Parts: sequence; C-alpha cells; structure tokens
Amino acid sequence: MSIAAVFPGQGSQSVGMLAGLLAAEPAAAAALAEASEALGYDLAALLRDGPAERLNQTEITQPAMLAAGVAAWRAWQAHGGRMAAAMAGHSLGEYTALVCAGAMEFADALRIVQLRGRRMQEAVPAGAGAVAAVLGLDDDAVRTACEAAAAEGGVVEAVNFNAPGQVVIAGDAAAVARAIEHARAAGARRAMSLPVSVPVHCALMDPVGAQLQEALSGIEIRPPVVPVYHNIDATPRTAPDEIRHALARQVHSPVRWVECVLAMQRAGATTMVEYGPGRVLCGLARRIDRALDALPVEDADTLATALEATGGAQHA
Repeated sequence: MSIAAVFPGQGSQSVGMLAGLLAAEPAAAAALAEASEALGYDLAALLRDGPAERLNQTEITQPAMLAAGVAAWRAWQAHGGRMAAAMAGHSLGEYTALVCAGAMEFADALRIVQLRGRRMQEAVPAGAGAVAAVLGLDDDAVRTACEAAAAEGGVVEAVNFNAPGQVVIAGDAAAVARAIEHARAAGARRAMSLPVSVPVHCALMDPVGAQLQEALSGIEIRPPVVPVYHNIDATPRTAPDEIRHALARQVHSPVRWVECVLAMQRAGATTMVEYGPGRVLCGLARRIDRALDALPVEDADTLATALEATGGAQHA
C-alpha cells in the first residue's frame, strides 16, 4: 500500500472543526497552540467558539485551514501512521502539504497564507467578483463557455478542475453570470453561483501572485522530503526557487486537481488520506477513480479507522 496525503483548502472550515481530535490528541492541540503563537491570536478558541463570520474571513480562514491540516497530520505521526509517498493540497492546502513535507516552517507558512488571504480579499472589491460551479460538462466545454462570456467583456476562467464533470469558474461577476448561461445552453446538468466572494485562481489575482513572490523570497524553503505535486501542473519540485515560483503562480492559475490525483496514482499511490475537516477531497478522489481508497482524518474515530486500514501503529 502506498499513501498519498492530501490537504483541503478554503471552504471546508466550520466552527467546531476538529474539536474531537484536538481534545483527544496532544500533538494536534500542540499544533494549534503553535499556530496561535505565530499568528498572535487564540486560533484554538476561534475554531471552538467562532464566530463563524470571523472564521470565514479569508485572511483568517486560510491560516485556520493550514493549522487544521497540520494538526491532523501531526496526530497521525504521533500514532506511528504510515509515511506518505506523495502529498498534494487543494489550493491553500498546497501550503499545508509543503509544511508536512518539511519544505516550509509552520510559522512561516501561517504568516504567508494570512497575507495571501488579505491580498486576495483586497484585489477585487466586494461584490465585483464571483465564483460558480459547473456540473455535467467536460473541461473543454466549460472553457468554451468561459471564452464566449469573456468575449463580451470582463474576465471569467475555469479555475478548479476538481473531478470529471465538476469544474469551478471565477472572474468578474457579470462575466461569470454570462458564463453560467452559456454553460446551461451547452447542456450543463447544473451551473450555479457559489457563496465565495474572492475569484481566486483567475487573472484577477495576478497582482497577488507578484506580492506572494516577494513575500516568499523572504522565507526559507527546503527540498521536501516527500514529493509534493503542485496545483499548477501536477508536478513535484525540489528546488526552493521553483517552489516559490509555483506558489506565486498558483493564486492566479487553475487548480489541476484531477491531474494531481492521477499523477500520484501513476506514481504508485493506492490510498488517499485526507488530513483536515470536511472530507471534500475524499469525495473527489472517488469521482476521479473509484479504484482509489480514500480515508478522512478529522477526528479521533476517523484517525483510528485510517490507521487500522493502512496498517499504521496506534500507540500514543
């Protein structure tokens, strides 16, 4: 058995997430305490008590999700869980993967993603951007719908290739609305707006990429001890400057999640283990290839189940 460790991104957060894991696993609680120290506020209390409005602020959500993924991974390690042969993270989760692969310091990554979230929110005025999901069309048909809408003005692009027949688009609000209509006319099973205010992974985020490149140049990045497959092209990197460049590009480039999962599978991964709340990536893995086993680690029970299924130890 070969494990691919995967880490969720923004959208899987909720008040109370990982509560059982944090209560039962000292390694997970220690990770949250470390995050709180780096960020300068009590992240554990925010996860436990909310309010949801604050947790859902992009510059708060991003470090919170990173910390949650690291907490789940450290609980896994504390129990002697099997080492991953490959790692990947969806959007923001790519930073979590790099931390868990030893390429970035946890505190550095927390501060970078906090900046990432703040700059993303500032890049597009509230209400000016939009995000939508298109279900039931192939990737090329979604791209065509976006091109037709953009030809009438504004930016709209396919930004998340999450699973076959499941693509997210983003851009200027009016252009996204037109792309939804083009997708419906092309036979989409569903095409609907999502409650996301920041149109990430499209050209509107170009300025954020430049800001991230500058910020990343100021922190240490090391070759990861486990291959980390990057969103931009489903390819692992070892050179620190190449990793920096991939992270800077990622914020304004599509998330090629299907390609990441298939690349890890081709490299020998037979089981995906998702570390963090929500189980979204487990669901996508099964849609991508039903032959893949997919296991969540988000509380004490799922941790124990995943350890048993993968032959990991369960000592404290």
